[in-house]
Formats: sequence, structure tokens, C-alpha cells
Amino acid sequence: MEFTHNTIKMTAAELSYLWATYLSDTMSVCVLKYFLQNIEDPDIKLVAEFAQDLSQQHVDKIKFMFVREGVSVPHGFTDQDVNLKVQRLFSDIFYLKYIKNMAGGGIGGYSRMLPNIYRDEVKSFYSKALMSSMELEKKASLVALEKGLATRPPCIPYPEKVEFIQKQSFFLEGLGRRGSLSGTEITHLHFNIETNQLGAALSTGFSQAAKTKKVKNYFLRGKEIAIKHQGVFQDYLEKNSLPVPPGFEQEVTQSTESPFSEKLMMFHFSLMIYAGIGNYGMAISESQRSDLVIDYSRLNAEVLKYSEDGVNIMIANEWLEQPPLSVDRQYLTKS
Repeated sequence: MEFTHNTIKMTAAELSYLWATYLSDTMSVCVLKYFLQNIEDPDIKLVAEFAQDLSQQHVDKIKFMFVREGVSVPHGFTDQDVNLKVQRLFSDIFYLKYIKNMAGGGIGGYSRMLPNIYRDEVKSFYSKALMSSMELEKKASLVALEKGLATRPPCIPYPEKVEFIQKQSFFLEGLGRRGSLSGTEITHLHFNIETNQLGAALSTGFSQAAKTKKVKNYFLRGKEIAIKHQGVFQDYLEKNSLPVPPGFEQEVTQSTESPFSEKLMMFHFSLMIYAGIGNYGMAISESQRSDLVIDYSRLNAEVLKYSEDGVNIMIANEWLEQPPLSVDRQYLTKS
């Protein structure tokens, strides 16, 4: 992609999006570099190589724009945050599921960013990033299907006729009136089970690798929360005789050597937490069962508290970079 100088300053949205993308993609470069060090399956390796190349392209292009604009380039993550010489912590199956999930996160994130971007080169950057994420997700999905590793959402009967909702009890099933789930509700439950399964597996590996007691305990607590949330969502599917996607915590090896710095692992976990909060919010907005909305809201509050505790750990260790901020006029008037 060719960049041309633009005299119009970046908006708060454009600057903040690029800043956050730089941090997440420098992390991804480190993570994928480690994955590629020990992937054995050639098909999964090709997907990982494609993912790493995309992340490195993003890092290079954002750095170019920031330097040209006179914006301080975030420190992000470097080779000092990854150790390529340790034993593998995860299996190839985990790598594939991880990449598919991250690609899906990119699709959702970039699509939400684009409507708030006006500067042509930034819009072009994120448009291409969105298309690339879609291609990556497709590659990962095809490999998963070919290897019998894909966990598709359940099927439900096709509607045979048009029907209209007759009673408000359709929404008030908390009183025991509607036992069935809509297709959209099933989709969100299935997806949030899978993301929590990924979180449980990742927290298992990170807790084995972490050396600091407070960080290790934080990951163990995250695992407990993820398993608890899985149970809540699984209960809805099982009560409706719908299949539950199998977990993959067994794809974590017994290694206790850390491939990543604790700074990177904590940042990575914070990204997954924020994504989870967004997923629950989307599920709330698209669910028509009041008991589902109540459960998602309750679980989201728990995740928010957990997230706050993680931020405090990162601040205490000086691992959290400050994002671009507006001018503090009150401070200026006091000086």
C-alpha cells in the first residue's frame, strides 16, 4: 500500500485505532513467531505464516505513518518478549483454533472501526486489514474443516411457514414460558463457549509458564471464570438438547518454560477480556430471552472486575503504555 502525505491531522479515532493496532500486532508478531518455531503440521504452518506476515505488514505501515506524522511510536512488543528456545507450550490444534479466533476478532474490530475513519490512507489501511482478516479466517476454517477440527454451531429445523409472536411471554421465559432458543441466541451461546474454552486453555498455559505468584494466580483465576461461564452457556444448550462444542484444554503441554514475557501474557489476556466483554454485549443486544440477558449482564460484571484487577497488576509493573489523550485543560489552567 502506498502512503502519501496528508496535511489534515488524524482524528482521535484514527490515532487511537492505529495506536492500539500497533500494540496488538507487535504482540501477534511475537506470538506467531513462537508458534512457527514448533508447528509440525504443514497446512497449519501455512496459515500461521500468512497470519504473521499480515501482522508484520500492519506494524511496518503504522510505524511509517506515525514517524511521518511526528507521532511517538509505541514501544509495543519486541524480540525481548519472546523466547524461541523453550519447549512448546501448545499443540498444533490449539494454534489453528487460536488463529481462527484472532482472525474473527480482527473482522469484528476492523468493521467497527471503519465507519469512524475519514482520512483516506487510514481507511484504506483498515479496509485492507479487514479483507485480509477475512481471508485468514477463511484459510483457518478450511484447514479446520479438512482436518475434522471445526466445531460448527448446531442446526435447527427450517421454518415451514410464517409465524408471528402472539404473546409477550416470548420474551419473559424467565417465568417458565419459552423453553426454546432462537437461532441467534444459539449462535452466541456456541461462540461464547468456544471463546471461553480458548481462554481456559490459554490461561492454563500461561499459569504454567508464569513465574510471578501474583501473575500466576491471576491466570488461574481467569481459568476458573472461563470454566464457570462455559458451564452457564452449556446449560442453555443442553436443556434444549443441542450439542456443546468440545473443549481443548488438553492441547496445552506439560511445559513450565515461558515462551513469553509476563508483560506480553498480561497484555494478551487483557485483549481477550475486552473482546469477551464486547461479545457479551453483542449477545445481550441480540438475545430475546430475558434470562439470557440477565446472565450475560451478570457475567459481564464479573469480567469487568477481573479486568480491573489485571490492569492494576500491569500498572504496578509498568507494563501498560498510556494511549493518546485529549488535552487536560484543567491541568493547564492550574500551572
